[in-house]
Amino acid sequence: MSVVIVGGGLAGISSALALREAGVPVTLVESRPWLGGATHSFLRGELCVDNGQHVFLRCCSAYQGLLRRLRADHLVEVQDRFDVPVLLPGSEPARLRRSRLPSPLHLLPALAGYAPLSPADRIRAVRASVGLRRLDPSDPALDAVPAGAWLADRGQRPWARQALWGLFLTSALNAEVDEAALGLSAMVCRRALFGRADAADIGLPLVPLEELHGGPALRRIAEMGGTVRLKAKVEAVTTDPKVVVDGVPVAADAVIMAVPHEAAARLLPAQALPDPLRWPELDASPIVNVHVVYDRKVMDEPFAAAVGSPAQWMFDRTAVSGLRRGQYLAISLSAADRWIDMPTAEIRARFVPELRRLLPAARDARVRDLFVTRERRATFRQGPGSAGARPGAATRAPGLFLAGAWTDTGWPDTMEGAVRSGLTAARLVRRHLEGVRDR
Repeated sequence: MSVVIVGGGLAGISSALALREAGVPVTLVESRPWLGGATHSFLRGELCVDNGQHVFLRCCSAYQGLLRRLRADHLVEVQDRFDVPVLLPGSEPARLRRSRLPSPLHLLPALAGYAPLSPADRIRAVRASVGLRRLDPSDPALDAVPAGAWLADRGQRPWARQALWGLFLTSALNAEVDEAALGLSAMVCRRALFGRADAADIGLPLVPLEELHGGPALRRIAEMGGTVRLKAKVEAVTTDPKVVVDGVPVAADAVIMAVPHEAAARLLPAQALPDPLRWPELDASPIVNVHVVYDRKVMDEPFAAAVGSPAQWMFDRTAVSGLRRGQYLAISLSAADRWIDMPTAEIRARFVPELRRLLPAARDARVRDLFVTRERRATFRQGPGSAGARPGAATRAPGLFLAGAWTDTGWPDTMEGAVRSGLTAARLVRRHLEGVRDR
């Protein structure tokens, strides 16, 4: 019995590998000339550039399982323990670093000494963290509440919400704290910050994303006997089920739609869609990356966060990109509505002086190159009400299933969520195929 998977991002790749491990024939169809979906790379002169900076946490078990399946787990590096330098213009760098204490005490010393907040704000932050630990992220009522309003009710003033909670929630949910859903915010905090002591340790790729995901996936699926069709356009899906690829119907016993929600709604037959169709409510939230190449080293850390600054997170991309002289920094801007349509010249005028404020060594350095990558629809908009619009993996049509970080995974729209969705869809497909065999 065969399965067609539409979409070659992490969700589709995960589904394909899981099904091949179970002995199910799979054909993975991708419209682009590469696998990896939203995690891909391109060449710019001597640089190999990722379309955006991606990180993961030690608690992202499904994603790390995918890397092992791809035989690429040696191409990432995870911190020994959570440690984030925090830059504040005009001040000495601060640091958030977990202690050796057991959870949930492991972050208390970091909060107690977090210099950007006043002593009173640090105490209030500890109290708020206790309240967050008591929330149940699966409670539907939390989905209707903005995280910022909940935090404000517990003494978190605007500066604390930006300088502390925004460090974690804005990057994790691609949403400003005041606009993020409380349910997902509580999930992130409980799982990463207040779960296992090592849960928030940060992992980074040591190679470009194409070498970490797309290339290994193409090779591994082929080694396992699966079929990959690149640059293949899916025009429709029928309830037979069939997938119309480049005008030719391809029969299958099951189909997994591992594509963005807009594409899934357009391609699936009406009989498979819920009524009412709420997926459009998920909308989209952008991410912008500002890539700056200096003629010398200006930042000693592999990455740093910034508060009181438009720069949110900065990453040293020098070694990963193959740069031989100078230093290449990527500034990752989540919830980037204000930046997504701004001309590159204006972004340059904003961020070159800002980097001089944050990094003293940049004041004497020359910018050799600056360019911008924009992901207009990087994630769905993870605000209040979004959880109710996320569908499960099963559709109303037997044999048609959904995968993607936008589906109801219980996780934010992240690499981990994408992989989990693919594994869920593969599990449901196997159950469906067993039922077909038994008839």
